[in-house]
Amino acid sequence: MRFRCAVLDDFQDVAAASADWSVLGDRVEVVSFTEHFASEDALAAALADFDCVITLRERVPFPAGLLNRLPRLKLLIASGMRNSVIDYAAAEAGGVTVCGTESSGTPPVELTWALLLGLARGIVPENNALRDGGPWQSTVGADLHGRTLGLLGLGRIGSRVARVGLAFGMDVVAWSQHLTKERADEAGVRLAPAKEELLADSDFVSVHLALGERTRGLLGAAELALLKPTAYLINTSRAAIVDQDALLAALRDGRIAGAGVDVFDVEPLPADHPMRTAPRLLATPHLGYVSRANYARYYGQAVEDIQAYLDGAPVRILG
Repeated sequence: MRFRCAVLDDFQDVAAASADWSVLGDRVEVVSFTEHFASEDALAAALADFDCVITLRERVPFPAGLLNRLPRLKLLIASGMRNSVIDYAAAEAGGVTVCGTESSGTPPVELTWALLLGLARGIVPENNALRDGGPWQSTVGADLHGRTLGLLGLGRIGSRVARVGLAFGMDVVAWSQHLTKERADEAGVRLAPAKEELLADSDFVSVHLALGERTRGLLGAAELALLKPTAYLINTSRAAIVDQDALLAALRDGRIAGAGVDVFDVEPLPADHPMRTAPRLLATPHLGYVSRANYARYYGQAVEDIQAYLDGAPVRILG
């Protein structure tokens, strides 16, 4: 029996072209699913006859209940080397090997600046007006030079966002729970004494924190109320770090100038989700990791993971 591998959420139908699957020969049959499975029942039914599943990022949870419904599953591959929605204990108990792939921090850094610049210069409304025969110039852009960029998180991605901000001549300030002055100095930025001061002083705030118990709901209504009415919020990290209802209220009431969001509480976003029609919002469908080079890395190393597993020497094991 051939080893069957399912590729989940291959929305653009590019997994097959993003890596050289031919090295697996006739040992493996690869099937891509271009539509998202909205329920665990649908997912369990679709994956029942697969030995391997490749899942992108943390969109699809693999709790014990689902893993127990997939007795044929032997190998679960997640893009990235960290995944908080896989029950590793249940996977181990069921004899499922979990492997990861490397992931580049470059695409989310670049998307962060695409959203920030798009908001600051009114790119979308001006483009729409130009195409639709609307007014010639209707917005006045927000300046970056000399303005304050507040970063929540100064890790692998946040520090690279900081370098771009400095190149624009911005005053960059950062905060996270365990960020030290020494680390901030290394990055050439100021350390904010408190999250509240960063929010109140910044013209642009960008979120670059991992999701955990300390960061879930970190920005709620009280925190968003500290932002200037001329400030912009960017979140390319995880939706749950920012209270979605509080953000929607701030946008609707005009209490902040705008927000750039790439992550949502439900993905893919339902057609009737309020984020689709929120004012002052520049939103993208979780494109932070979506780039040709990153896909080549994800799927190329997924092929390596499968090959190594079949050869009896799994690599990049997670758990």
